[in-house]
Amino acid sequence: MPTRPRGNTALKAARQHAGYSSQQAFADALSQAAPRIGLGQMEVSVRQIRRWESDAPPWPRAEHQRLLIHVLQLPVEQLGFTPPWEADHPSAAPGVAGRQAGHAAAGPPLPQASRSVQPPAVGAEYSAITIAFRKMYASVQPAHLHPAVVEHTRLGIQLLTETSGVARRVVASALAEALLLAGRIEFFDLRQPDDADATFVRALQAAGEADDSLIGSAILVHAAFIPGWSNRRADAAERLRAARTYARRGSAPNEFLAWIDAVEAECDTRCGDANSALKMIGRAEDTLKLDGDGRSPEWFTWFSAARLAAFKGNTQLVAGRNSQARDSLNAALESLEPDENKQRAVVLSDLAAVEVTFDRYKEACKRLHEALDELATTWYATGMERVRAVRETLQPWSNTDEVEAIDDRLYGWRTMFSALQH
Repeated sequence: MPTRPRGNTALKAARQHAGYSSQQAFADALSQAAPRIGLGQMEVSVRQIRRWESDAPPWPRAEHQRLLIHVLQLPVEQLGFTPPWEADHPSAAPGVAGRQAGHAAAGPPLPQASRSVQPPAVGAEYSAITIAFRKMYASVQPAHLHPAVVEHTRLGIQLLTETSGVARRVVASALAEALLLAGRIEFFDLRQPDDADATFVRALQAAGEADDSLIGSAILVHAAFIPGWSNRRADAAERLRAARTYARRGSAPNEFLAWIDAVEAECDTRCGDANSALKMIGRAEDTLKLDGDGRSPEWFTWFSAARLAAFKGNTQLVAGRNSQARDSLNAALESLEPDENKQRAVVLSDLAAVEVTFDRYKEACKRLHEALDELATTWYATGMERVRAVRETLQPWSNTDEVEAIDDRLYGWRTMFSALQH
């Protein structure tokens, strides 16, 4: 039985990634952008968006191309459109994810099946490899894991050309998770936000191919971190609104919904509104207390009550509620699982920051040593950023033996090599 066409998933994914959860919102954004780029008053209709997101999208007129490029910040060729002069000469290599070396950048639309040559079990087999990479993330050095995950995503894109029906959908879902993992490594572990942003677009395309709303929501939530951490609160809020829409469609469990609130709280904290963030964390805590309404998917491994306590402690620290922050962070530290080295490094760094607010520099240095021990086991760029931020606040005690010992570790041969390498 032939599979149902899914339309121009490349444009749809880019639209949703940019924060426009509906075709109407996207049409309005294009219309409003026209005067700003010298096109005068133009009205782009929802009907036009529907045509562009159809199975056979027409090549946009020149002024529409300018609008699309301006609003989505992507070339037209990466939005699912085929130039008329190339319609009879498709790309020889449509299944390569990203031409930029080293990361899974947003590329052309995901390929359609040209021949179903793989056995039905290939979807499950590809998924098993994705699951293995998911488990390795907790312990394998990100600089080593990332290239392998990227190659795995390239294989998945190739398999989309060789599968159909259920097998293709299973491959697409596993590919979406693999691309999400690649983006997580790029953003949190390697601190490459531009690469991560492009990878999340690609991941959303794969989620669209799989028609998997829940993993689509997870991708959009991760994509919100990028503007949230760079003080672009409105952009983060748009992506989170889209994520909540997909979570509703995917019948997300309470744990998943609480995580979205926690991410919004972190974005608010980064953008300087700790009070709003604390309200969101309170809502997340209330959501977690509700009776269970379904199990979280197996790939949802990055959130728990302990992680929420860590979010809360950091926000309380930023809000100046230092004693409360200490209590929340200690509770998080006690509840983390043994293999959560990365998160433990972050919590220990935040506890060190709390000690600095009480002028307890010796206790702060003790916590930083513990954080550095965790980072020596598994590198985590986000954790090292927290350590360095606390070290800046220790400057009044820079000539003490305790702080000099921290500097010896921060600027030792091995640490400096790791920092430069990552």
